[in-house]
Amino acid sequence: MTKSAVLILLGPPGAGKGTQARMLEERFGLVQLSTGDLLRAAVAAGTDAGKQAQAVMAAGGLVSDEIVLAILRDRMAEPDTAKGVILDGFPRTAKQAEALDALLADQGMTLGAAISLDVDDAAMVERVSGRYTCAKCGEGYHDSFKTPAVSGICDKCGSTEFKRRADDNADTVSARLDAYHAQTAPLIAYYEGQGALERVDAMGQIDRIAGDLAAIVTNVTS
Repeated sequence: MTKSAVLILLGPPGAGKGTQARMLEERFGLVQLSTGDLLRAAVAAGTDAGKQAQAVMAAGGLVSDEIVLAILRDRMAEPDTAKGVILDGFPRTAKQAEALDALLADQGMTLGAAISLDVDDAAMVERVSGRYTCAKCGEGYHDSFKTPAVSGICDKCGSTEFKRRADDNADTVSARLDAYHAQTAPLIAYYEGQGALERVDAMGQIDRIAGDLAAIVTNVTS
């Protein structure tokens, strides 16, 4: 790898962004930066931007793009991001994308790729609404794709207690997908216009998707 990578990972809930980001971290030494985690870490560390964010959240407000960008700038300056970062959850709007471009230019960095994990909505509803986990150890299962070897007993720890997220139901998942597409459509057009958009079919096997992503990362960092 001869240069650092700044990657944006786009995809709806359940598309596998977290799983794929972790695999890219391990393979390429990249660092996944989730805006929610960054905000919590900045508040806990008491940075200037973190204090601003804490004050806004304490008052029940929404943290501004300027504060998020300041926190992102601070985090991207830390040594462990030298090989590159994967941005997850930011940008969410074309305005944020423009601000991110300005931040990267100011830091002498360039965007490697904005990668869209493309899904089939109907299949995604089934994928997400069928998820459940062991209440004791957190092992994941699915009604259709991965059931315990012995019905009602966790393969990993033997527990008989399982749980589902309250929002992992068909109606809620459909609404989340509709909101995602409405919100992300402008971003797709924005990065397509820059020639920075890459698309990956996220409905296949995890290893195949990982291979497609790895090819993109290799291309933009070589």
